[in-house]
Amino acid sequence: MSPAETQSQPQTQIRKLSALLVNQIAAGEVIERPASVLKELVENSIDAGSTRIEVELEEGGVELIRISDNGHGIAPEQMTLALTPHATSKISEAEDLDRIGTMGFRGEALASITSVARVTIRSRAIGEDEGRIIEAEGETMGEPRPIGCPVGTTIEVRNLFFNTPARRKFLRTKTTEQTRCVEWLRDLAMANPSIAFRCIGDGKVKLDLPLGQSPRDRALSIVGKELADQLLEVSVDRYDDARGILVWGLVGLPSIARANSKAQHVFLNGRTIRDKTVQHAIREAYRGLIEPGRHPTAVLMIEMSPTAVDVNVHPAKLEVRFRDQSMVHRAIYHGVRETLQRADVTPTIAQRLPEFGSALTPTIDPIERAKTIEKQTDELVEFIRRAPEDTRDETSVRDSIREVLERSPAPVPAGPSFDPTPIEPGELPRIRRVDQVLQVHSSFLLAQDERGVLIIDQHALHERVMFNKLIARVTGNGALEQQALLIPIVIEVPSSVVDVFDELGQLLERIGIQAAPMGPQSVGVHSVPSFLLSRKVEPEPFLRELFERIDAEGFVPDSEEALHEVLDMMACKAAIKAGDALSEDELAAIMRLREEHERSGSCPHGRPTTVRLTIEELEKLFDRR
Repeated sequence: MSPAETQSQPQTQIRKLSALLVNQIAAGEVIERPASVLKELVENSIDAGSTRIEVELEEGGVELIRISDNGHGIAPEQMTLALTPHATSKISEAEDLDRIGTMGFRGEALASITSVARVTIRSRAIGEDEGRIIEAEGETMGEPRPIGCPVGTTIEVRNLFFNTPARRKFLRTKTTEQTRCVEWLRDLAMANPSIAFRCIGDGKVKLDLPLGQSPRDRALSIVGKELADQLLEVSVDRYDDARGILVWGLVGLPSIARANSKAQHVFLNGRTIRDKTVQHAIREAYRGLIEPGRHPTAVLMIEMSPTAVDVNVHPAKLEVRFRDQSMVHRAIYHGVRETLQRADVTPTIAQRLPEFGSALTPTIDPIERAKTIEKQTDELVEFIRRAPEDTRDETSVRDSIREVLERSPAPVPAGPSFDPTPIEPGELPRIRRVDQVLQVHSSFLLAQDERGVLIIDQHALHERVMFNKLIARVTGNGALEQQALLIPIVIEVPSSVVDVFDELGQLLERIGIQAAPMGPQSVGVHSVPSFLLSRKVEPEPFLRELFERIDAEGFVPDSEEALHEVLDMMACKAAIKAGDALSEDELAAIMRLREEHERSGSCPHGRPTTVRLTIEELEKLFDRR
């Protein structure tokens, strides 16, 4: 392009954006969907000191979101100011950003919502004789008018994104949007158990939580009371003089781990957060107890001084930045890990095989069954009495009797019930007689403890023992002992492995392997771990598989995850196998190791080494319950 053509092009002008456009840009960061609106407004209600919050949704919140609370309300002279961008009662000076103790503080939520929806606010402040109502839509804002209303605030948001149709097109179905709204409200309710929450979606009650619940009761009301006996209580108190951390929560047994992380709820000073440090600490605490790709169930309430965390790093305030990230990670990791160590995490057969549990005859109270049959018999008599004489034939009566019998519960055979010895909290049930262990098909071991029959996978259990020993050696001595080879073993490897061999060197040294590249696609191994040779593991197949996995899985060589993966592989190769017959002394020894080693209830992959068939399940199988 010539200079003349360049000069003929219009200059790009710098111009000040309109207030509406500024607010819509802010809304793009803060208001993503109806759930975002709900979150911002409910957080304001919490900051207002509310004890009751009610939410109404229509069409998934797209057509209407109404939030009503009994908080301290908005003063009449501040109604207009509440809808003004960056106007807030939460902070007043720059230093306040370092000690934020409220849910909201930016002062942009209401202005952003108003720019993309039709908003009506009714509010009456404490001490005022009457309330005020104000309406706003886009750039248009009305004047506050007197109105009769109770103390508190009601905000209605209608026709979300009515003036930004491009944004509205990206919304999901009303069912999906409503689900996300309710999920957010549940999180906020879980973090604030002293507040009553109620949610009505399209005329149906979606959530109804009473006032003044304990944190445990509120959490169980949301995650499910049926999980109460599968959740363990976590408590960490390292808070002193406005420093450190305080943690309370519930973590699930490995048997209720999920395929995704939706069952993890983390709160910081009452605020829902998504933090990688906390998630990593939880995941590491469960390492070896759940299978890769599974996620623990957890509800964690974290309390810290506002000066110890920066919540001003994300527009929606989901992410935070801890001043001392390592301290937070250590506290949560050790708190969860120690809780799991004190618990009996052996799964039952019904937990591992839900179809087995559902097939067992449910327990039916005999008294309740008698009442049910009596009621149904009365219904049958009344049916026959009311029927016309000419219809009281044998067929109709027989059909009626059959209907009653089909509806009545199955009889419950009488039989003795087993009352297991109570187990103190944190006490692992011990096997009663170690010498009474039965090996089944040279693969599984049967024993009994106070709660039932234990079925043990001998390979998985020994693999856990071997892994623990290897980890202890590497941690204590820094590397496993090596056995030099008279003739190096040459392994063909992909060129990608040779390219990163400098980084792999330290990892290989730690596990007792001395090796070096011998060409563009080959590696010469000069020594192997003595441990493998003592367990009669052939070095060459092991090395070949090791390098294949390094190439396929893309290990980060200096990470603990890579070390664990390799040691796990070694433990698997060295452990006794399915099909290996064990002597009585070997059976006694492996059962003793089960009691001595940490996390012996699962192999390093996270699969269980032991499954329990409980006394209750046995009784149901034999119709004793």
